[in-house]
Amino acid sequence: MKKKSRTGARGTKKTGKQTAARRKTVRRGTAPRPAGAVDTGKPSIRRLRGELAQAKKRIEELQASAETDFLLGIPNRRGFERELNRVVGYINRYHASAALIVLDVDRLKPINDAFGHSAGDQVLKAITDVLTRQVRSSDLVGRLGGDEFALLLWNLTETDARAKAAHLEAAIDQLTFSFRGHDITAGASAGVAVLGPSADADRALEEADRAMYVRKAQRRHETKNGANGSERA
Repeated sequence: MKKKSRTGARGTKKTGKQTAARRKTVRRGTAPRPAGAVDTGKPSIRRLRGELAQAKKRIEELQASAETDFLLGIPNRRGFERELNRVVGYINRYHASAALIVLDVDRLKPINDAFGHSAGDQVLKAITDVLTRQVRSSDLVGRLGGDEFALLLWNLTETDARAKAAHLEAAIDQLTFSFRGHDITAGASAGVAVLGPSADADRALEEADRAMYVRKAQRRHETKNGANGSERA
């Protein structure tokens, strides 16, 4: 009888240790699974990761769409200004340089009024093609709105930037369009701002925009004098 009593005591002591171990396991969040249970945790995690990746991709697509001009396929004002701010931050930090050109299409409104907006769209597409072919892959061309474009060009001095602006004007001046039997030219006027180590994106846009309007007035004056000269001759 004493032997049975000792065995019972040991059994009771062992059962107590097992119970305590189970309690610790539960407290630690690793409760034992019942026999035959299926682990569904890993498939759920994989599924959630897949859904998260798809959501991120969709967000990126929507953001790209919101920052792209639907007609021309280049950055719109929002997209261009975001990139301009990023570039200005880089320039200020690493003392790099770039040039900003704001270019306004001449005579687009009269073309729209006379031949319709589809004609104006054709002009804008042709000008976009000229601009994108005249810059490097590291540069950026965007549409600020209406008939106004902007170009962000890396590592150009002010002299080089002004020469580039003049070259772009000349290339656009050479474009000829035929609408309803009429040969039409558009033209463009460009203003320049240089981005240095202390550049500010908003000020640079304002400076280039002011320079563009000065250039537009100058071109209008040149055209008028040229026409008068022809009449006098």
